Amino acid sequence: MIPILETERLILRALRQDDLDAYASFVADPEVTRFLGDGRTLDRAQSWRQIAMFLGHWELRGFGMWGVELRSTGEFVGRVGLHEPEGWPGTEVGWLIGPPHQGNGYATESGRAAIEFAWRELGRSHLLSLIRPENVASIRVAERLGARFDRRIEMGGLPVAVFRLDRV
Repeated sequence: MIPILETERLILRALRQDDLDAYASFVADPEVTRFLGDGRTLDRAQSWRQIAMFLGHWELRGFGMWGVELRSTGEFVGRVGLHEPEGWPGTEVGWLIGPPHQGNGYATESGRAAIEFAWRELGRSHLLSLIRPENVASIRVAERLGARFDRRIEMGGLPVAVFRLDRV
């Protein structure tokens, strides 16, 4: 049910049990999680539940997060996709690339594939990226993807910058 997308260097596919070790190591790093949710790290059990939630999102909404792997090696490098849990202000395109793989353009490359999926398969006319204002690296990715600052909101008691991407 979860489609596979391919880019020049990456494969976007369903998250799997064998992603857990790498994913859990990524989200156990305070530098990775400081701009996600309430900023707390996740332990292995919480990481597993988050992966399960992402998979369930596909069932409930018909879209969701993909695991991102390198085409050349099959190595898991992070997650990217579309997210709209209950109470969200719209369909979000989001990404998390693990520290060993940051700085290689994988967030932008995989984000672009997720956006194209949203336009083509879901018929979306716009997407959002919800980014903590101090997360400069993610703001740069959003801007490279064509998103522009729209407004500030509060989510979970924290300020969030909403970046909007309109289909052209």
